[in-house]
Amino acid sequence: MRSRRTALSLRLPQGLQVGPPDTGVGAPRGLVVARLLELRRVNAGGPREPVEGVVPGQGVPWAEGKEHLTTTYRWFLARWAKRLSWTETAAAFNTTWDNVFRAVKHAVLWGIAHRDLSGIEAIGVDEIQWRSGHTYLTLVYQISGAKRLLWVSHERTEQSLRRFFELLSDDVRTGIQFVCSDMWKPYLNVIAEQIPAAIHVLDRFHIMRNMNVAIDEVRRKEVAELRRDGWKPILTKSRWCLLKRPENLTDSQAARLADLMQYNLKSVEALLLREDFQRFWECVSPKRAAKFLESWCKEAMGSRLGPMKKVVRSLQRHHDLILNWFRASGTISSGVVEGFNGKAKLTTRKAYGFRTAQGIEFALFHTMGRLPEPEVTHRFC
Repeated sequence: MRSRRTALSLRLPQGLQVGPPDTGVGAPRGLVVARLLELRRVNAGGPREPVEGVVPGQGVPWAEGKEHLTTTYRWFLARWAKRLSWTETAAAFNTTWDNVFRAVKHAVLWGIAHRDLSGIEAIGVDEIQWRSGHTYLTLVYQISGAKRLLWVSHERTEQSLRRFFELLSDDVRTGIQFVCSDMWKPYLNVIAEQIPAAIHVLDRFHIMRNMNVAIDEVRRKEVAELRRDGWKPILTKSRWCLLKRPENLTDSQAARLADLMQYNLKSVEALLLREDFQRFWECVSPKRAAKFLESWCKEAMGSRLGPMKKVVRSLQRHHDLILNWFRASGTISSGVVEGFNGKAKLTTRKAYGFRTAQGIEFALFHTMGRLPEPEVTHRFC
């Protein structure tokens, strides 16, 4: 118990008179009256050593620190934020976007602190662009067993990926048997450094995407050449006819491609090289795959197509990693990584409104991290 005297000074309004209560005689107007009050204060925290400049506080079981949202309400908002966008969640429950963000942040931090990283056998490493310009996120997924997001970094450098491996224990790191990535050199360097015993498989999707980029470059150059030489613009509106797989073409696109195949075009030659390379994935052993790859590279290098020759040189540089596709014997699929990337891009749009790079990290973990939640008596979502 502590007390402190406080002096209050009161000045009466103009015209009001105050006198002794038993005489009824008014005192002169404007008289100053002062009274001393004893203020009673209770120290609810119990006996403790006083700390200068620190206000004593008492924790409560339904909230944390200075957070003005109860813990139950934060979990309630976080669960709804998985179903709706953050803006829609805020509008539905008459709260603010910032409150939804804080709820998601609370759920993610709790989940990361309580998640189990044991038993990871295969991971996928990739990047997505999430802002205009060259702003990338490095994402690491578990692609076997419990498929989930494991790591997010706001760059695609060696250091950004190395931080992921540093948070893993030695047992978890040595348990990783397969890793799938693209040909980005910083990723290749860190993977070889941190998990050298794992079978490193280059992503099939990225290899074929590089070929499509080469085909499109050949097409654009050929369009310019035909226009310059005064030829009929036969390649107009032919881009998707050349980039899509034949089985995915619409009827009109298939008819357009059949018309193009009658001409001796560089674009058609590049397309035929790509379709021939598809047989590479049908090889039944690394030995046969190596033989086919050598033959195909020799044929492509003999063509008149500079962009395709660039693809060949890339394949030759990563010869062993490409053949690991067959050494893995179909154990892992790069389709899981691309599926996660599509979901990540959807999440960045669904959580629109975040103002910091940390916001996108919480949004991705909340949606794809499969993070644990505490047991509760009642769930409303």
